[in-house]
Amino acid sequence: MKRVKDIPYFKNIREVREFEFGVFYYFDGLVISEINEGVVFDWNMAKRAVAAAKEIFGEEKPIAYISNRINSYTVVPTEWLKFYKNRHQLSYYSVVGSTQGSFASIVLEKMFFKESLRQFNDLEAAVAWSLDRIKEKKETLS
Repeated sequence: MKRVKDIPYFKNIREVREFEFGVFYYFDGLVISEINEGVVFDWNMAKRAVAAAKEIFGEEKPIAYISNRINSYTVVPTEWLKFYKNRHQLSYYSVVGSTQGSFASIVLEKMFFKESLRQFNDLEAAVAWSLDRIKEKKETLS
């Protein structure tokens, strides 16, 4: 499975933020995460990444988020309601994973992110889809 640094789109990077729970790559309107192996990811961690996105992009831009699941980690199930209540900060959400375990939580995630969640086996396909959605949203806002 490809890491963000391995794809050609990486040359468009605006900023990288490394947290103790994972690395977040910020592009123009696009955030890609690579959460560390074994992490139990919760809303307090997510808030830090969202705050960084607001700092980098501002409050008004549409944001697409890609979870590049190169490692095995867990999202605290009871935290999904907090993610859902705060999803207005994300216009689009996609998951990239190639193992059975990486797609196991998607069933739960789809309950909260119905229309805007897509799953991919390829990071570059997820980036292309996300960039198309951001472009479309920007065009409808202008």
